[in-house]
Amino acid sequence: MYRSLPFREYLRQSIQRIDRPAWRRFFLALLGLGAAFFLALYASALRESGRYEAGAAVAAISLLLAAIVAIKIVPSLARRTVLQRWMVKVRYEFTREGLVYLLVILVIVIAALNTGNNLLFMILASLLAGVLVSGLASQVVLSDLELDFALPEHIFAARPIVSRLTLRNGKWLFPSFSVMISGAGGEKLAAHGPPHQQRKLPRWLCRLAGQREKYEPAATTAGRAASSPPPASFPGRPRILYEPVYASYIPRHASVTERVELDFPRRGRYAQDGFDVSTQFPFSLLRKTRRIAARQEILVLPSVEPTEEFYEVLPLISGELESLYKGRGHDLYAIRDYQDHDSARHVDWKASAKALELKVREFTREDERRVTLVFDAELPSRDGKALARFEKAVSFCACLAWHFYEIDAQMQFITQGFETPMTGASEVVYPTLETLALVEPRLCGFDDSGGAAGTGLFSRLSFVERSFNIILTSRPRGSIPTSLWGSSYIVFVDSL
Repeated sequence: MYRSLPFREYLRQSIQRIDRPAWRRFFLALLGLGAAFFLALYASALRESGRYEAGAAVAAISLLLAAIVAIKIVPSLARRTVLQRWMVKVRYEFTREGLVYLLVILVIVIAALNTGNNLLFMILASLLAGVLVSGLASQVVLSDLELDFALPEHIFAARPIVSRLTLRNGKWLFPSFSVMISGAGGEKLAAHGPPHQQRKLPRWLCRLAGQREKYEPAATTAGRAASSPPPASFPGRPRILYEPVYASYIPRHASVTERVELDFPRRGRYAQDGFDVSTQFPFSLLRKTRRIAARQEILVLPSVEPTEEFYEVLPLISGELESLYKGRGHDLYAIRDYQDHDSARHVDWKASAKALELKVREFTREDERRVTLVFDAELPSRDGKALARFEKAVSFCACLAWHFYEIDAQMQFITQGFETPMTGASEVVYPTLETLALVEPRLCGFDDSGGAAGTGLFSRLSFVERSFNIILTSRPRGSIPTSLWGSSYIVFVDSL
């Protein structure tokens, strides 16, 4: 059976549910507005008594007090009401035109209070109505927008790509005008790439850009504007979209697609936690910005464009490879029946005489090349020159992997903590490039014998049979095991 609470208990629970900070701000706003109203009346009395300067000063204080209440207290009260979902979606920012507009309003307010001219009050009402209309119109423009940002599956550094950014207007009655889309989150004033390449920005530049003192470096997605706060930005990763994209007109219940050219100068991860959709429509008094949450992260692969070092070293590697597999190409694979397309040079006359029919010798394929690509990520130091050479080595290794992919060779990739099987290069080229996109130098002191750190990496090469090794390393020339010199080509990083 339902039993009602006693009156005292009900009153106690009701008092506990009272939002005391909100009521405190409410009464403070009433007090401030009351004081502003009293000062306005007092300024009018001073003007009528002929004390114009004092009346102007008191009127300015009254207007300032009312503005403080409107800016500091009213928004916090509005966020605690049913308008909360409507308010938190939009971020406001005054434009230069808007500041001039406010100064004009301030001058007219002072003139109207001092002169009591009805025409000035009508002009003031019109100006304030323009602010209201601007706010409502821009709110309608930014409402019910969806974003779709399409990126290619594989992205290479230093190679421009063209992506598609689609903005859809879900409103049935109203179109959207003058919409600007820009990236949210991430950093812009820093080097893109792995953490070892990041630089500390000057203190004055950080303050000027409004960023943190130290930069911490950072495929189709869709998102809808949400009332909840946007997710935290990806720490330490540069954002994807730098330049804003402008859409002048989006019809009702339709979409507009813009082609965006992107360029990622360095390898590594790029991330973005959303997009900012802003507008200054209709009068450019305010810039209203709404966050569209669309968390995404992409991996930019190293550049595979041939470099000058690649063109210099590739003929040497190809020569070593040809000499190795040319000898293997003469190994006998099988004896089979003669076919019409076979050359007479390959006829085995002894086997043909025994079988009383033509037999031909089949050799191992010369183009079935097995290559083991080894990248040693250890460096003797982490100074600027060593890191620059390390980046060159990464790009060179990526170019080699892409070259063997284009000639359809059998390839295996080995580095610290990662190894692919020996298979077609088309199957392992992208895992190889993804590993190179994230590889970071490891600090290790080398001795003349190569050190214990290199033993594990090079010892794995002894288990790879019938393959040609291409090794990229920063180790001294006398530290490579002698057993690898006969079947390997070694590229020393300090020579790049």
